[in-house]
Amino acid sequence: MFPEGDRQEIAHGLAVNQLVDLNGYPLSLPLTSTRQIAYRVRRKSTACERNGDVVSYFLELVGRPELEEEKSWSP
Repeated sequence: MFPEGDRQEIAHGLAVNQLVDLNGYPLSLPLTSTRQIAYRVRRKSTACERNGDVVSYFLELVGRPELEEEKSWSP
């Protein structure tokens, strides 16, 4: 779930604090550029539905200063 309330279905799992792009795909570190839209997974919730469990990931927009810190970080 994006900060604006929009939802997008994805077929893969995510981890809390993971950086993802607009489509919910993980971004690899170090980042190649800070001129991109990135979100951080802030929390995860699971709901039991009739057809099985539904996992929701709540995202927050990552600002450019924080992306610059991530870009300079190397594992």
